Amino acid sequence: MSNPSMEEPERRPPHAPITSTQVLAWLQETAERVRAGEVAAPELITLLGELRRASTAFANASDWTLLAAREAGASLRQIAPVFGKGYVRAPAARLEKLHRQVLNSEQFLELLRRHETGTNAHSQPAPPRPHEET
Repeated sequence: MSNPSMEEPERRPPHAPITSTQVLAWLQETAERVRAGEVAAPELITLLGELRRASTAFANASDWTLLAAREAGASLRQIAPVFGKGYVRAPAARLEKLHRQVLNSEQFLELLRRHETGTNAHSQPAPPRPHEET
C-alpha cells in the first residue's frame, strides 16, 4: 500500500473566477436596489465603468485560453461548441486575428502585462490589446 503523503495531490482543472449564474444573481439583486431607489446615477456610471473593464479583462482571458487550448492540442472542432456554433469558423477567425498580433499564449500574456504597465521592452508604445475598452 502506498503512503498517502507520497501521492500526488489531486489535480483540479482551473475554473473561471465567476460564473454566469453568479453574475445573474448579482444583477438581479442590483436591479432590485436600483428599483428601490438605493442606487444613484453617479454610482451606476461608476459601476458601468467597472463592468466594462471587467468585460475587457474576461475577453482577454478568453482569448488567452483559446490560444492555450490550441497549443495544448485542442482541435477547432473541439473548441467550436463553446463559441455557440457547430462550425469552426468562429474560433478559426478569432485565432487568425490573434495570430496577427502574437504567435502564442505566452506572447499574448506578455502583451497584456506590457499594456497594464504601459511599457514594452523597446520603450515604444505598447501594441493595442486585442480587446480595447471603448
